[in-house]
Amino acid sequence: MRNILVVGSGKSSSYLIKYFLDKAESEKLHLTVGDVSLDNAKKGIDGHPNAKAIFLDVFDVDSRVKAIKNADIVVSMLPARFHMEIAKDCLNYGKHMVTASYISDEMQSLNQAVTEKGLVFMNEIGVDPGIDHMSAMKVIDDIRDKGGEIILFESFTGGLVAPESDTNLWNYKFTWNPRNVVVAGQGSAAKFLQEGTYKYIPYNRLFRRTEFLEVEHYGRFEAYANRDSLKYQNIYGLKNVKTLYRGTMRRIGFSRAWNMFVQLGMTDDTYTIDDSENMSYRDFVNAFLPYSPTDSVELKFRHALSIEQDDIIWDKLMELDLFSSKKMIDLQKATPAQILQKILMDNWALSEDDKDMLVMYHKFGYKLHGKNYQIDSKMVAIGDDQTYTAMAKTVGLPVAIATIAILNKKITSPGVQIPITKEVYNPILTELESFGIVFHEKEVPYLGYNSLNI
Repeated sequence: MRNILVVGSGKSSSYLIKYFLDKAESEKLHLTVGDVSLDNAKKGIDGHPNAKAIFLDVFDVDSRVKAIKNADIVVSMLPARFHMEIAKDCLNYGKHMVTASYISDEMQSLNQAVTEKGLVFMNEIGVDPGIDHMSAMKVIDDIRDKGGEIILFESFTGGLVAPESDTNLWNYKFTWNPRNVVVAGQGSAAKFLQEGTYKYIPYNRLFRRTEFLEVEHYGRFEAYANRDSLKYQNIYGLKNVKTLYRGTMRRIGFSRAWNMFVQLGMTDDTYTIDDSENMSYRDFVNAFLPYSPTDSVELKFRHALSIEQDDIIWDKLMELDLFSSKKMIDLQKATPAQILQKILMDNWALSEDDKDMLVMYHKFGYKLHGKNYQIDSKMVAIGDDQTYTAMAKTVGLPVAIATIAILNKKITSPGVQIPITKEVYNPILTELESFGIVFHEKEVPYLGYNSLNI
């Protein structure tokens, strides 16, 4: 039996664990799921004879080391900041490791030692990052193999609500970590290339500089820029690219409305609000508005942000009960971002029957034999239910497939790496198609800078 240790059994682990259990007999696997919540770990394996659940606190050295020493490969589904405790043990005890997270500088610093030990530390193999890398590199390599040169690359991903579950004016519900949604884009300006010119969008303008996209059968979307698109120039080998842009997808109108929160300062996570536990939603909003002995909170809000009473944005704000004097914050010493997250979670949580949706869209512009061409590649995945979501499928399945491929020595190149080589992405993308994760590629007229109207 080959022993797989999965550390963390959160929402993104459902498909991952199911994949391992479905393969347990044919691949001779024994699965151990470790979590600080033993109940969650037990729920994931559901009494399977080839699996066991254990209590595992990543900061409890003895139990962590014991679990890792008993494994042949370790999958960390923990938040990225916790990976290093596991990575150091995997290096010390000669175990392969797989994560869905971005490679941190600290993780990258292990590369030489990992390589010398012949270990594979595969990272960024979830959905974004992960499926985005693999699906992009497949097309980029295909273009290069026929002699083409990439001159434009744009990539967009959105974790959204499925059309049949789209029941609010924001056309949005939380399908992943709500905190990441609230603080998205903060910390630095968005950086990208447009027709050979470096472009920057500061946070206070981020949600007013959007691109519009069309996905067949699913309608129109908008996208705002991710923080740093430029790093992918080296990662993907796009040294002569003229346009390079990565963004996050939402339904049309979301960004303009979200910008209201940004302009008021409600997404700020750098300070706490006094007496926040005794605040109502209305008190919270009023804390950001000027004093007036006569004007209502609603009137001050509209004046501060120049919102007309018949503007759809106003209806979106009212839908959140943002001005309720009865709904309480009930959070002590909370930051504005934490309070806004709480308000939104009351309204944007997926209900029991809701389904989520994952959309990915790439644009490739290239030059071949003196002419310019463009390929658009699109993928849509719909979740099954609250356990087997589209997010869990697109994060967990590539992690699981890569784990088995490493065990079976189909992925052998050692080191701290991401899935951008044919050895990695070809078999994984092929298997993902059997689970309905399929990219549809289409030749379209080359639009150049006109395809990026920001």
